[in-house]
Amino acid sequence: MVVCHCNAIREREVREAARSGAQCPYSAYATLGRRPRCGQCIPFARELIAEEQQAAA
Repeated sequence: MVVCHCNAIREREVREAARSGAQCPYSAYATLGRRPRCGQCIPFARELIAEEQQAAA
């Protein structure tokens, strides 16, 4: 599933970034060499990161 249409970032990429230590969408996107543009993806990316953090706990 595509999380960010502006940057063509997929759910898998956000989850991998979270598993690698990204704590928020901004750091996850930076890990991927991108940054949010319109911002509509931030809430969904935040949810995915929280899910990965809970799974790791």
